[in-house]
Amino acid sequence: MNASIALSPAVRLPWRWAWLAPPILFVAIMAGTAIGETAIPVETILKVLANQLWGADYAVDRIDAGIVWNYRLSRTLLAAGCGAGLALAGVVLQALLRNPLADPFLMGISAGASTGAVAVTIAGLGAGTLTLSLGAFAGAGLAFGLVVLLAQAAGSGTGGGRGAQAAGAIILAGIAGSQLFNALTAFIIARSASAEQARGIMFWLMGNLSGVRWDDVVLGLPVALGGLLVCLWYRQALDAFTFGADGAASLGIAVNRVRGVLIGAMALVTAVMVSMVGAIGFVGLVIPHAMRFLVGSRHTRLVPASALAGAVFLIGADILSRVLVPGQVLPIGVVTALIGAPAFAIILIRGARTS
Repeated sequence: MNASIALSPAVRLPWRWAWLAPPILFVAIMAGTAIGETAIPVETILKVLANQLWGADYAVDRIDAGIVWNYRLSRTLLAAGCGAGLALAGVVLQALLRNPLADPFLMGISAGASTGAVAVTIAGLGAGTLTLSLGAFAGAGLAFGLVVLLAQAAGSGTGGGRGAQAAGAIILAGIAGSQLFNALTAFIIARSASAEQARGIMFWLMGNLSGVRWDDVVLGLPVALGGLLVCLWYRQALDAFTFGADGAASLGIAVNRVRGVLIGAMALVTAVMVSMVGAIGFVGLVIPHAMRFLVGSRHTRLVPASALAGAVFLIGADILSRVLVPGQVLPIGVVTALIGAPAFAIILIRGARTS
């Protein structure tokens, strides 16, 4: 497989279509709030929002108002933020590593974040001085550092100097890191968690939005927005990195500083999302590829398009998790895997044919 990601000479969708982004996101949020075991009309949702945000006095059934405000809307908004953040992390990792298969899940970042979060909540790491998000961030950073060291030990590094060999080494190192941190997570759960805690954590580790509340939204959305702003600020640097670290340096990019900022920002975004909803795979892998097909590879367009598509994709996956099995809510990670695994196979097959 070709380890590099070439820039497209032309985009497929012109900028005049950008005005569709807000309506698409609004429709997705309305759908995520309306669809479920109990269908709620959009008119009712709008009345609830008017009552809560502007003090209106529309007559709304209290049960419907509770479902909308206390359960579905917060869940949908966090799904949007989480999907956008994970998609952006995939865009950044694929550009920096020049590897079309890089994403937070495959690179072990999500597994490391899960280990850090479980270590704080179950094993009491930090003796109460570490928050869940900080523990997840520490685990994510440790996991990615281990993956980089493994890849360098294999003689490839992260600059993409040996094409397919470098790509393969990074992915294999990511798989090894993921397995290691998944094993550490299982060990901590078996060693320190009660039976009830173990059941809850195992469901959370597969991706779970059921326990989302407004406090999570207040943290998650600003983090996702911050990740988007960082990516937009460094969009030209991301374009340069697609030609390799040496090519970026020749264009005047401070390679080490920019790479550190971008990886640190994406590790933080991933860690915060994992600490709230668990590890959700394939979003950062599938969405950037789909958006490159639609808007091209230049990050001025790819970054906002991936953020929007990631948000809509995870809202859609959350809707499916609520309606696929009547009377039961599936872990959202199961839904994304059912969609992402075939897409992953297609990417592998296409890469093998074009190499």
